[in-house]
Amino acid sequence: MSEHPPRLVYDDDCGFCTWCVERALDYGEFEPVGFSELTPDQRARLPDDYETSAHLLTDSAVYSAGEAVEQALVRMFPELAGVVDELRAFATYRTLRERLYRWGADHRDWWGSVVSACPPARRNRA
Repeated sequence: MSEHPPRLVYDDDCGFCTWCVERALDYGEFEPVGFSELTPDQRARLPDDYETSAHLLTDSAVYSAGEAVEQALVRMFPELAGVVDELRAFATYRTLRERLYRWGADHRDWWGSVVSACPPARRNRA
């Protein structure tokens, strides 16, 4: 068992990023950590350009960008683990995953306007 729940590190000045983290918290056990809340130890574990993407920090690993989202999704929906494990074997999948992440990240303002029109999610958390 890990000492800490996985930490979702995100741009807490971004409405879309915040919305995504809130949805992740609806379905999984994570500790949200905004860029403005990073401790020096957490920041030291991240890549130098950490502000260009989201990250998932576990006790033993750091995942960034598309891989961070992928890791979070597998933690939220464990039934995806087998399929994702198979897909990771293909360079084309890994490239597509990162390109899709970058496209989404580069269009955060647009995505933010889309999700702001959505009704609030129903909280499944205790």
